[in-house]
Amino acid sequence: MRSTVRLGLIVAPKLERDVPPELAEQLAEDLARRHPSVDWRTELVVDRLVEPPARVTDILEDARRRLLRGHWHLALVVTDLPLRDNGRPVARRASRTHGVALVSLPALGPLNVRARLRRALVELVDELLGRVDREANDVLRELTAKNSERGVTLRPLFVTAVLFSHLRLLLGMVRANRPWRLVARLYAALIAALAVGAYGVVTSDIWRLSIALDWWRLTITSAVSIAITIATVIVVPGLWEQTSDPRVRGQVVLFNLATATTVTLGIISLYAVLFLLILAGATLVTAPHTFAQAVGRDVDFADYATLAWFVASLATIGGALGSALESEDAVRAAAYSSSTTERDDNAERKNR
Repeated sequence: MRSTVRLGLIVAPKLERDVPPELAEQLAEDLARRHPSVDWRTELVVDRLVEPPARVTDILEDARRRLLRGHWHLALVVTDLPLRDNGRPVARRASRTHGVALVSLPALGPLNVRARLRRALVELVDELLGRVDREANDVLRELTAKNSERGVTLRPLFVTAVLFSHLRLLLGMVRANRPWRLVARLYAALIAALAVGAYGVVTSDIWRLSIALDWWRLTITSAVSIAITIATVIVVPGLWEQTSDPRVRGQVVLFNLATATTVTLGIISLYAVLFLLILAGATLVTAPHTFAQAVGRDVDFADYATLAWFVASLATIGGALGSALESEDAVRAAAYSSSTTERDDNAERKNR
């Protein structure tokens, strides 16, 4: 009679799009091909386990309790939290003592995430079963020995690898935040920005002012408007996190960098969309002879673009004022934060 291995796949909230239920079925198929002597049964559950920021040991202990409650033999945790090993970001951790392995989805990078994750999960099961492939370690030891004989140090390569792992982790976290959804979910900010843009398109005083500005003044105006909006979206709802616990300080820094990058990309996208909409609106409703009469000279497409540039800056500041009127929950739902939104979503899911 064949034995059955029950494996639990625990997925953090908001990673469900990257880790769909069919991935658990595919994982069972992969493991059956790799370990054909047993039957594999996989179960996917969505659970935060611990509230961020959290230590790896806390995640392992909570995952172990979830393993026992689910009557599983092994548990794999897919988290959006960064994992560290001796201060260096790592994509995964495994504890044969707990029967639990962790994989940080952001640490896999922004590309080919599902394929990388599927391969990582199979390899983690091998580690939990004690089937660690030592070939890579043997190659590394051989390479180290050869370079030592030649008097070559691997420290620059190690530093480069550490920097690359930090960058890949940050890009993965930003991807998980989906910055493109920021603008669409900040309704008050978007409405305020469009209102200011519409006013600028039909106001002759703004036409004259935009034509009178040099390119460097327009550049400074747009940069300041974007910076004000970014600061407002982050500071007003309290997205910038702080901690007095040195054990999770690095994790909080990564959260803040990911949040700032997400908001920055979202606001720049808002600015670009506003520019295109205002340019189209100005071309449609502002007749060239009316525009020329207001500014006192003939106008061309470059003047319409200049007007759209200036009005987009004003509209972005209007968006900042609109974002200040958004509820804290709305902003947190739009821009990734590791605090209340995910806790509330997780609590609501458990209550169901």
